[in-house]
Amino acid sequence: MFSSKSTGLIEHLRRAKIARKSVILFKPEVDDRYSDTAVVSHNGDKLEAVVVASSDITTILCRGAEYEVVGVDEVQFFDPSIITALNSLASGGKEVIVAGLNADFMGAPFETTAQAIHYADKVEKLAAVCALCGHDAVWTQLVRDSIAVTDGDRVQVGGADTYEPRCRACFVRKES
Repeated sequence: MFSSKSTGLIEHLRRAKIARKSVILFKPEVDDRYSDTAVVSHNGDKLEAVVVASSDITTILCRGAEYEVVGVDEVQFFDPSIITALNSLASGGKEVIVAGLNADFMGAPFETTAQAIHYADKVEKLAAVCALCGHDAVWTQLVRDSIAVTDGDRVQVGGADTYEPRCRACFVRKES
C-alpha cells in the first residue's frame, strides 16, 4: 500500500482515454474504502469503475471484450480464475493493466497477484516509503494503535488508519 499503484493505474487509463481508446476499469466490491463506484487512490485521484464480485469473472471477460484497454484494481481481492479471463483478453489484443498487492499483512503472497505477475508482459514493482525508517517499503503492515498486528482475517480492507508501508527490516512477521 501507499506506493501509488492505483494512482498509476488511473493515470495510465486517463492517458488511454486521451488517446481515444475505449477504456473500462474494474474494482472488487469488497473495496469500498473511499467510494462504492470509483477507484480512488490514497491521494484522492479517482476514476469511475465497474464494481464486481470477486468471483464474477464472466462480467470482466464479457464487458472487457468490448474495450481496447482493461484495467483491474486490487487484483489480489479477486478469485484466481480472473487470471484466465485477463490472459484471454490480452491474447485477444486487449491492453490489460492490473494493480495489486503482492503479499498480505502477514507476508504471505497473494495467489492471484502471483499468477498475474507470471502471465504479465511487463511488471512494475512499486515501493512506498517505510513509515518507520524512510527506506523503500514493499511490505504492508497491519497496525492497531501503531502496534504491528500479525494475525487475524487475511482480508481487512483499510487505509492509513489500518496499514503502514514497511521495509523488510521494519516489517514484523508472526513468530512461528
